[in-house]
Amino acid sequence: MTLAHASTTSTPIVQEEKAIERGVLPLLRRATLVQTFGQKDHVCLKEGSITIPPYAPPQKMKTHLVPPGTPRSIFVYFRGLFYDTANDPEGGYYARGARASVWENFKNNPLFDISTDHPPTYYEDMQRAVFCLCPLGWAPWSPRLVEAVVFGCIPVIIADDIVLPFADAIPWEEIGVFVAEDDVPRLDTILTSIPMEVILRKQRLLANPSMKQAMLFPQPAQAGDAFHQILNGLARKLPHGEDVFLKPGQKVLNWTEGPRGDLKPW
Repeated sequence: MTLAHASTTSTPIVQEEKAIERGVLPLLRRATLVQTFGQKDHVCLKEGSITIPPYAPPQKMKTHLVPPGTPRSIFVYFRGLFYDTANDPEGGYYARGARASVWENFKNNPLFDISTDHPPTYYEDMQRAVFCLCPLGWAPWSPRLVEAVVFGCIPVIIADDIVLPFADAIPWEEIGVFVAEDDVPRLDTILTSIPMEVILRKQRLLANPSMKQAMLFPQPAQAGDAFHQILNGLARKLPHGEDVFLKPGQKVLNWTEGPRGDLKPW
């Protein structure tokens, strides 16, 4: 098992180009990759990998819980970048233009509480919102996907090629709203046309404590948390064939030997 976290630090364009050129390292081609980088058909995400949620601090989030029954008076909420002028000065590459489209189309829409400011009440505000936008940035995912689920805010997922974590434990289609990147200009129409009974059903599902637990990495680990979801995913890949274990007298497993068919994920 290999844990891998995609970097979103400086010069992400160059980093991604290098990663695509390199592909999955030969050493890892027989490994089960456990990584947050959930992107369909990406050269660094091989079939059989386990996609996990990005880390969000459980204890910090717990200290910002609002009283039960607090009304959700914000219709659509988002805090974050719309443009990344430092790394994408010409525009159009960052978030494939989806975030820029959100800003240009809805910055003056009273139903949309969107800004680049990150207020100290960020967690509380998410708990007062009906929908929380979760658009792609340099990667399809971000911690706000975890935050939305934990705080019961219906995630509006805008990332055409995202691979979501723990699909067997979290019914993403039932709790979220998926909007194609090209449909962002119609976002207000899409969200306002969702029937109230559908919204209430999604909110009831999001209120399930087990769903929130599956997205978090508390310390120490707790039953049903993200760490246990990883173990469940690994367990489903068992049993392994005899050839993947060390043979008598063998100290190191040669990951490159054997027929090419052995390189398939277990």
